[in-house]
Amino acid sequence: MLFAIIMAGGSGTRFWPKSRRDRPKQLLTLHGDASMLQQTVARIAPLVPAERIFVVTGADQAEATRAQLPRIPAANVVAEPRPRDTAPCVGLAAEIVAAQDPDGVMIVMPADHVIRPEQVFINAVKAAVAVVEDAPASLVTFGVKPTRPETGYGYIQRGEALEAREGVAVHRVAQFREKPDRGTAERFLASGDYAWNAGIFVWRARAILNEIRRHKPLLGAALARVGAAWGTSAGPDVLAAEFPEMERTPIDKAVMEKAGDVKVLEVVYDWNDVGDWRALRSLLPADADGNAVRGDVAAVDTRNSVILSDDGGLIATIGLDDVVVVQAGGATLVARRDRLDQLKAMVEGLGDRGYESYL
Repeated sequence: MLFAIIMAGGSGTRFWPKSRRDRPKQLLTLHGDASMLQQTVARIAPLVPAERIFVVTGADQAEATRAQLPRIPAANVVAEPRPRDTAPCVGLAAEIVAAQDPDGVMIVMPADHVIRPEQVFINAVKAAVAVVEDAPASLVTFGVKPTRPETGYGYIQRGEALEAREGVAVHRVAQFREKPDRGTAERFLASGDYAWNAGIFVWRARAILNEIRRHKPLLGAALARVGAAWGTSAGPDVLAAEFPEMERTPIDKAVMEKAGDVKVLEVVYDWNDVGDWRALRSLLPADADGNAVRGDVAAVDTRNSVILSDDGGLIATIGLDDVVVVQAGGATLVARRDRLDQLKAMVEGLGDRGYESYL
């Protein structure tokens, strides 16, 4: 059976002031008429029924997550006691899936990406599942064909061409590459051998658990103890004791860069990881001056900016270019677009400045 695992953590910094600790990006409605989490669940729903969709999130966000997903069983929203990055998250989910179906296949995906058109995504999932069914030890990742020399994404170098499934090319992975500088990103784009790493995976639960135990034996042993207790009266206590002590490490570094049978699907849908406020310029309709605006906004001689009023108040701007202005939750952010990489650190420092209530 196919299970869907949606990774829905986050600290609520990248989209501050609209996002907060208990309301991170995936719980926000940034475009369309549903939150990013709700859109992610709807995207996979044609292939996976609600009872086989699991959402792994932080303890602070579990209640809000359940409220947004009333059709998902409450027990399928799994609260991590402490953030430990994606390898423990994936491993925990794999233990849960393997307990329900020893041959279960998982699609693992972030809760906060935009993918269009959705039917192309569905075809890619079908292709990945077919690969895994034929080669149960395979680990499959999705690689998005790059359209620009992007320095904010990791990359996957495609190796040997293997086959095509559902019209999707399947390659071996030659190597994973970290976020490059501009010159390297331009070379990646020109070579045609690289794809953006979309952070979406398909594999058998047992396959990824075997690889975690092989490459991270201490993490694998801790996950096994959690898995053995899951569903019993001791389960919550074992999770609370074991999970915070697990190594904090991403699944790419823990397993994907080391495993032998790793394959990449060359997917062709439009993909946006919605990293921060800048992403809204490609998601919201732009006005004649290239501004993405929402709410009550009067922009005069203002260009190439993102301006949102979510508090019901008017935002008026004059003579601005390449800025972000967001009014939400009783706070206002005004920043140059090219300085948004500093937003996370600024928000994390608000408590030290006496503004803990805005976190």
